[in-house]
Amino acid sequence: MTILNADAVEVISNSADQTGRFGVRMGQLLRAGDLLCLSGELGAGKTVFAIGVARGWGALENATSPTYILAHEYHRADGAQLHHLDCYRLRGPQDAESVGLTERYESGVALMIEWPENVRPWLPEDGVWAALRHIDEDKRSLRLHAGGVRGAQLLADFRELIRA
Repeated sequence: MTILNADAVEVISNSADQTGRFGVRMGQLLRAGDLLCLSGELGAGKTVFAIGVARGWGALENATSPTYILAHEYHRADGAQLHHLDCYRLRGPQDAESVGLTERYESGVALMIEWPENVRPWLPEDGVWAALRHIDEDKRSLRLHAGGVRGAQLLADFRELIRA
């Protein structure tokens, strides 16, 4: 793990399994109202990380990529919800509202967004922004940046979990 500054950290994953385990760790930390954004080129590991997040969060459903559906809603036994959006095809305010982005965020559910750069103007700053990139066939870089107070706390807690 490389600590880039107080609000950013980079970890290297050596396999898809490890990327998923990093996701599980992040998912263990998410609570109602949290925002987690995942960016990176196609095949960088966003969905593998997201599936791990849903598993660590405690989703009763098996997580999958929402690429063609645009949104999946996962539930926990305690009634909490995690909404997973894929914004790859979205390009403006009308598109963002077609998936209920504002309504979902304001409802207080935990929100995980792939391709957040396509709806960036409609997202709050407070959250964790994760950028995944290829290093080689199996290895990935996962760079996490915190925005806002809750994002900083999530990132600090994530650092502690992956150190253990």
